[in-house]
Amino acid sequence: MEYKNKILDDLAVKRALIRITHEVIERNKGVKGVCLLGVKTRGVPLAKILHDNILNFEGVSVDVGELDITLHRDDISPEDKKCVDVKSTVPFDLTNKTVIIVDDVLFTGRTVRAAIETVFSYARPKAIQLAVLIDRGHRELPIKPDFVGKNVPTSNDEKIIVQLDQTDGETAVYISNK
Repeated sequence: MEYKNKILDDLAVKRALIRITHEVIERNKGVKGVCLLGVKTRGVPLAKILHDNILNFEGVSVDVGELDITLHRDDISPEDKKCVDVKSTVPFDLTNKTVIIVDDVLFTGRTVRAAIETVFSYARPKAIQLAVLIDRGHRELPIKPDFVGKNVPTSNDEKIIVQLDQTDGETAVYISNK
C-alpha cells in the first residue's frame, strides 16, 4: 500500500496517548473503578499503553481486557456468525465500572456500536467512555469519542493506517488512498 502522508510519527503517537491518559484521569477524578477494553486488533495494544501510562502516573494498575466485536457487527450475516470463534478476554466483572473502550480509528461509529453491545453482553457498567487515537469523521451513527489523540478530516476515498510496534514493528499513523 502506498501512503500519501505520515500524520503521526512514533513520538507524536506517544504524546497523544500521554495526553489521553491525563484526560482519562482528570475526567474520572482518578482511576478508581475504571477499566480499559481494547477493540481487537490495534485497540488492544493501545489499551495496554494507556494502562502502563496510568500505572506510571497514578501508581494504580487498572484492569485491561480485549473485545472481539465480531458477533455484534452489522455487516456479518447470522449464518456467518455461527462459524466465528470469538476471542474476547474480559477476566474481570464490568458491573458498576467505568469502562473505557479503546480503539485506533473512529470512522462510521459501527465498530463502537458493536463494542458497546459486546460490553453489555458481559454486564451493565456504570458508564462507557470512548478513547480513540484518530477520529476521521464520517459518522453514520450518533457516536462521539470522549478522548481523541488527533482529529484527521478525510475524504471517503482516503484510508487511515495505524501501525504499532506491537503489531506492525513500527509506530506511526499514515493516510493513503483506498
